[in-house]
Amino acid sequence: MSKPRTDILANTLAFEEEALIAPTGFREYDARWWFGRLDSEKPPQINLLGIQALGFGLGTLIYEMGKTPAIVVGHDYRSYSLSIKQALSLGLMRAGVRVHDIGLALSPTAYFAQFDLDIPCVAMVTASHNENGWTGVKMGVERPLTFGPEEMGRLKDIVLNGDGIERAGGALIAEHGVRERYLDDLAKGDKLKRKIKVVAACGNGTAAAFAVQALENIGAEVVPMDCTLDYTFPRYNPNPEDMKMLHAMADAVREHGADLALGFDGDGDRCGVVDNTGEEIFADKVGVMLARDLSALHKNAVFVADVKSTGIYAMDPVLAANGAKTDYWKTGHSYIKRRTNELGALAGFEKSGHYFFRAPLGRGYDDGLVTGIAILRMLDRNADMSMADLREALPKTWGSPTMSPACADEEKYDVVAKITAEYEAAHKAGEKILGQNIASIVTVNGVRVTLQDGSWGLVRASSNTPNLVVVVESPASEENLRAMFADIEKRLAKHPQVGAFDQKL
Repeated sequence: MSKPRTDILANTLAFEEEALIAPTGFREYDARWWFGRLDSEKPPQINLLGIQALGFGLGTLIYEMGKTPAIVVGHDYRSYSLSIKQALSLGLMRAGVRVHDIGLALSPTAYFAQFDLDIPCVAMVTASHNENGWTGVKMGVERPLTFGPEEMGRLKDIVLNGDGIERAGGALIAEHGVRERYLDDLAKGDKLKRKIKVVAACGNGTAAAFAVQALENIGAEVVPMDCTLDYTFPRYNPNPEDMKMLHAMADAVREHGADLALGFDGDGDRCGVVDNTGEEIFADKVGVMLARDLSALHKNAVFVADVKSTGIYAMDPVLAANGAKTDYWKTGHSYIKRRTNELGALAGFEKSGHYFFRAPLGRGYDDGLVTGIAILRMLDRNADMSMADLREALPKTWGSPTMSPACADEEKYDVVAKITAEYEAAHKAGEKILGQNIASIVTVNGVRVTLQDGSWGLVRASSNTPNLVVVVESPASEENLRAMFADIEKRLAKHPQVGAFDQKL
């Protein structure tokens, strides 16, 4: 296997004959590249031969790790995803791996198939919530977990150094009926005792082929919204953390008099929520609602939340009364999934809308439809309260959306290291922020700075895109929320590598 190149241009002979792979596509816990669009001048970071090389390297790693050489593959609904999956499968087969193709799928459908088909490994072709033109692969060899930095680092070395090993035994098996068995599996358990009207928002992404039936199967009255497959994403990108999608969901709730809206991202592993008043609820607050509900049923429950999440988990009197404990951990579906499993936690929550339910609620992987069903059952159990009532019952905080100022992949980690050092020096020197001392600094994933009144701000590097991630929250006032953001913005402004915020307070 020859080494892939990084300097090949599209629409050339070399592009058809040699593998192109940008090293930056190997992220902390999955792979993500700009594949390109005809209407974009941005040069591609990978071609189909590069994808084939990725599959060859992944197959080699599977043998190296001593895993059974069999893998589930699926693809999301984009114009080029089937071609990506076929190229990946060729590489896997060349490495001697039996490829079990489940067809069009959500990421959680592929994770389910690992259990359903009793196959250890998975490679899901998806760009998740990224705009069209992006592609990627979510991988794992130990259900229900997916790769972390160690596995991704080794895969990167094998692929970029051309160290793939050709083996016999590769095969392609078309698996039928997985979608139907997945939907049947989601329907297990209690049906809703009352009709709950829910808007199902899919943004014309892959979840459009799954969500309506899944929610109807448990007894919900479903109002479909953008539930026709259309890989041009004509209204908005399917991303339930994006305000454009959330605002569309809010409009639909008001129009139809729905009890809530559930929004699903491009590969169906995340879920966003709008309540019955049309108020968007950030996923970390929904997580607190679920933790309250579940900890009443499962005493002394342990939960995991990512560092972008609200501080309510640590200060909520209801969770404390139920004996629940929450562990704050690194942002990223692979990290939270692994941490939830390590601690034997009942569930893990990410501010981005990834939720991880372990037995008896789920199998430990992130599934937007499992999450949506859990939310509907929570609402069903609290029949005297609306979704807005449950939201308003939480301790009051003022929080920001996840903000993502641009910063190149090659520079973002260095910027975060400098911001971290600056805050640590301020803490050591007794510097005051908002007239307060710094109460604590958490550096498990970027830097999360908490002040005496509980106001906090986070700066970290995005694991998937060329951006930083900034989140702020205050239990004291909106004024302190804005002041905390202003402090972070002031410090980031010293670094010219940091571009404009995609959204601001």
